[in-house]
Amino acid sequence: MKGFGEVKVRRVFAQHWLKSESVLDSIVSAAECSQNDRVLEIGPGTGVLTGRILPLVEALVSVEIDRDLCKLLVKEFGNRDNFLLLQGDFLELDIESQISSFEKFQNQNKVVANIPYNITGPIIEKLLGTIANPNIRAYESIVLLVQKEVAERIVAKPGSRVFGALTVRVQYLAKCEYICTVPAKAFHPAPKVDSAVVKLVPRQLERQADDPNYLETLVKLGFSAKRKMLRNNLQSVVERDELTGILERLNINPQVRGEDIGVEQWVQLSNELKQVGKAP
Repeated sequence: MKGFGEVKVRRVFAQHWLKSESVLDSIVSAAECSQNDRVLEIGPGTGVLTGRILPLVEALVSVEIDRDLCKLLVKEFGNRDNFLLLQGDFLELDIESQISSFEKFQNQNKVVANIPYNITGPIIEKLLGTIANPNIRAYESIVLLVQKEVAERIVAKPGSRVFGALTVRVQYLAKCEYICTVPAKAFHPAPKVDSAVVKLVPRQLERQADDPNYLETLVKLGFSAKRKMLRNNLQSVVERDELTGILERLNINPQVRGEDIGVEQWVQLSNELKQVGKAP
């Protein structure tokens, strides 16, 4: 591969090349790749991770938006029979239709991605879906390199100051694990903030929301003013005194804020409010 200094960085794509061998090892280890896996890689960049994954898997589909990097990747890996490169914006590509004539590369079961900070949310939503519309073809696992602040929000526990709507939305759809912190110096050029690797394992909660659309709306309202108590944020849904009674029935402190209750309790609250006919 070319040295980092020989590859032009395009700020419009928020490009930062990962150069830490230990972080690359951590990503590959978290992905737990095997010869039966068909992996989707988003943003291969210079191919440092691509080269590590290819020998371990049955097939690898890589999506890269930068045309110049695509030329580099084709030159390096184009002769591998288990490598398929798609040039384009992951958020806009219909990958299934793009690979419809390549049976070996269809039905990817795992994802590995170094996500640009500015489109992290939309990428996660495309991979997992939403509370109301989960991805019907869930991946076995998704390993992401994201901004550290976002990683902390994804894996946050109830009561944490960073627990928020993103936490509830992602944890409703997947088991979330913080793998490792990635310092800015692990990249070339170094970004202004640290990053982290997280692993998402799509799953269904033991108790699902009776009305996922309702839960999604409720979560949005519940975190609309983060420092306000839940009974104030949800006044458009239910009167304060009535909500106090519902919270007490659910063994939840009536003075809680949105970040104080976990995903399962959000589901309980949603189901209870829906049952008593409270429209958001």
